[in-house]
Amino acid sequence: MKLDAEELENRIASLFEVPSMQLKPSELRERLELLFCENFEKFGELGAAVSVWQNGKSVVDLYGGFCDVRREHPWASDTIALIWSATKGLGSACVLHVLQEHEIDISQRVTEFWPEFAQSGKEKITLRQLLSHQAGLCALDRRVDVLDYSAVIRALEAQRPLWPPGTAHGYHARTFGFLLDELVRRIAGKRLAEYWREVFGQPLKLDLWIGLPEKENPRVATMYAAKAGKPPEPKQFYVDLITPGTLARKTFTSPYGLHAVSAMNNPAIRAQPIVSFGGIGSAGALAKFYSMLANGGELEGQHFFSPETLRWMTTTLTDGIDRVFQIPTAFSAGFMKNARNASRRIFGTSMAFGHPGAGGSHAFADPENKISFAYVMNQMEQSLLPNEKSLRLVDAIYS
Repeated sequence: MKLDAEELENRIASLFEVPSMQLKPSELRERLELLFCENFEKFGELGAAVSVWQNGKSVVDLYGGFCDVRREHPWASDTIALIWSATKGLGSACVLHVLQEHEIDISQRVTEFWPEFAQSGKEKITLRQLLSHQAGLCALDRRVDVLDYSAVIRALEAQRPLWPPGTAHGYHARTFGFLLDELVRRIAGKRLAEYWREVFGQPLKLDLWIGLPEKENPRVATMYAAKAGKPPEPKQFYVDLITPGTLARKTFTSPYGLHAVSAMNNPAIRAQPIVSFGGIGSAGALAKFYSMLANGGELEGQHFFSPETLRWMTTTLTDGIDRVFQIPTAFSAGFMKNARNASRRIFGTSMAFGHPGAGGSHAFADPENKISFAYVMNQMEQSLLPNEKSLRLVDAIYS
């Protein structure tokens, strides 16, 4: 049955009226506290924090461990940490807000706003395809530095899609943030990092940054690379990740630079507005942001998103075998979704959407139950998708 625009908007809006599940804070805190402690005692966590919100209010906030491997600086209530690719969720929200404010539909072509993008067979790529990792621009042929924004944009303009756009999807690990940033610059006339602070960060008082101010550095937990061990599944992806010439290797090394985890502990690098993987903030701030998305785009008396824009976030645009990850993944407009044939559900419900980060960070919004979740940590695991440290907590919320 085909719905007209008004009926569709009413159905989307109805999702945010009454939660179908009401969390009991005391019971949930007890349940999560046990699992959270086990992350340190049994699963090698160093420092971490988890935050759960429902109906626009904090339900559980836990933190523990240390900011450094010497265990000299305990993780505090105001500790912030690198969230890696969870930053992509923030960037996607900025792009969708820009499109909303300028009355632009995601079915429109990228070249309408970025003419130089039309090179090398990209003239028909739509915003919908670009936002859902279907554009075929996950890797670059040109060798350009990740810190040279202009060079990366020129390389993206010249790049020929690695598959016919719209026929498949593959995770754009590094290039995605540059695509988002350039769209905001072209349409709104400012850098995405600025747009983030002006539209979301400051109004919601979020301790969450894309490009960290120097004065905030003393609160940042030191990030540590994953310890050597048995590579996680899928095995072939992790083999390809270290094999020159494979799509996975090219995707995660272009644009090149900042491949060592330790480089991200440099204050000068933290200050860079790297939309693909440079966000830094607290679990509480990340969960608060997603709480706004879980509550009809509203929080603290402020309205940010229309039902139509929220539909772009909740609606799966592509679902199937990811050309980069080589397992089932699914994406809406800029956010990750539960894939239909995935071996593990990474978000709470079928309506939920969000974005994980390498090594263990994770965040999502569940509009069906008005729940949001965020997990941040500083001891990375050998995983690019959420691992059991956070997924055990997610399961406990819905058990």
